[in-house]
Amino acid sequence: MKTHPLRRRAIAVAVLGAPLWLGGCAPALFGGAAVGTALVINDRRTAGIQLEDQSIETRASSLARQMFDERARVSPTSYNRVVLLTGEVPAEADRVAIEQQVARLDNVRSVVNELGVMPPASLSTRSNDSLLTARVKTAFVNAKDIDSTAVKVVTTRGVVYLMGRVTEREANRATQVARGVGGVQKVVRVFEIITEDELARMRPA
Repeated sequence: MKTHPLRRRAIAVAVLGAPLWLGGCAPALFGGAAVGTALVINDRRTAGIQLEDQSIETRASSLARQMFDERARVSPTSYNRVVLLTGEVPAEADRVAIEQQVARLDNVRSVVNELGVMPPASLSTRSNDSLLTARVKTAFVNAKDIDSTAVKVVTTRGVVYLMGRVTEREANRATQVARGVGGVQKVVRVFEIITEDELARMRPA
């Protein structure tokens, strides 16, 4: 896993080991029509970018199905037009090929390729990943000092990926909290770092 230093306006990817303690249970906090409206209001992306991200995910998923059918499990997650690829593919050549194809999609700024070269994850593994995602989201809410709507959480094979437009302070705090959730193997940061002044301008008057 590659680690890139945090820098302003850059996509920072960092892998940190996580202690296997401090578990918890959680409701799903993202997705669904009821919370969708709230996220549009609170999201640090513009409404237009949010729609673009949805379109990118749809097109990338369709592309993966066309390329691999049932031979692979590719899950694209787009945030501010940066696409995170998680899942499993049969060969390294497949891993490279899907990254190249997704990078060519309209409006994609960059691709973070975290696909594993291995058989598709089992149903039990995927179920555990969903539970970990819920636990991390709840940990953010319980922390009180984290804007939980600003951080997108994706989990694959026990590895938690954090996406969003956050300050360096927020990135460090979110990483600390996620690392403390039981069962999390690693935390991978895929953040776009903004300044405190930029954050202040995003907040309602």
